[in-house]
Amino acid sequence: MADYIHLEHDGKLLLVNDNGDGPAIPKLGRMNWDGDSFLIRLPTPDEVKRMGIKWELKRKNLLVIGDIEKEIIIATPIIDWPENWAWKDSVISDSAVDPVARESVYRTIHRVVSKVVIQNNNQMILMAKASRGFFTGCWTLPGGFVDYGEHPRTGAVREALEELGIIIQISDKQGESGEVIDGDDGVIIQQNIFTSEGINWLSFTYNCNLDIPLEKIKPKKGEIEEARWFTKEDALRNAVSMFDRDAILRLNN
Repeated sequence: MADYIHLEHDGKLLLVNDNGDGPAIPKLGRMNWDGDSFLIRLPTPDEVKRMGIKWELKRKNLLVIGDIEKEIIIATPIIDWPENWAWKDSVISDSAVDPVARESVYRTIHRVVSKVVIQNNNQMILMAKASRGFFTGCWTLPGGFVDYGEHPRTGAVREALEELGIIIQISDKQGESGEVIDGDDGVIIQQNIFTSEGINWLSFTYNCNLDIPLEKIKPKKGEIEEARWFTKEDALRNAVSMFDRDAILRLNN
């Protein structure tokens, strides 16, 4: 049986005290908790059962914090809106909350990345070989993490400039990120959890055209080893990211 259960509904989370009674509510900004143990934690599956709460399993996450290893059930409670539960956002700012609960909240926050499929007039696809990060030594589409307060489309344009020194334009017929730019951005929105740790990735991949000679592309030193134009078939053969492969496969479909 899992150690704890993470029950979340509309931004609210079920927490209990050390006796398993709840709901317990974190205190925003409590920095000096001096108790012998943590006052507030996630409930165990047995404690949730005693409360009479039914739930639907979403997945199980493995949390490793130092020497501590815990299995957490991530589930949706079958109840109406839980008015008296804790707001999820309040959990991380209370030192009396068990680090396992705080880490579980951290794991369930989306990691947003933005990428772009750049094609030239010969339908070749521009890819970059990373020299750091998750895909060191591998070919990927230009892109990366979306900055705080940044639209994913704007993030893709910024990443192309930072990584490769090129200025691209992505269509934005609705003016979502500012200026209206006619055309089809070909955006693909993908979501996946790739490991037992439970980090949830949300990816926006756009399409654009840019006919630029390879010698005018300037890979960022220390981040990008080289850039190269590939045919669609070779791009698929070299791509290691599932998100990249799906975006390339859908080109012109």
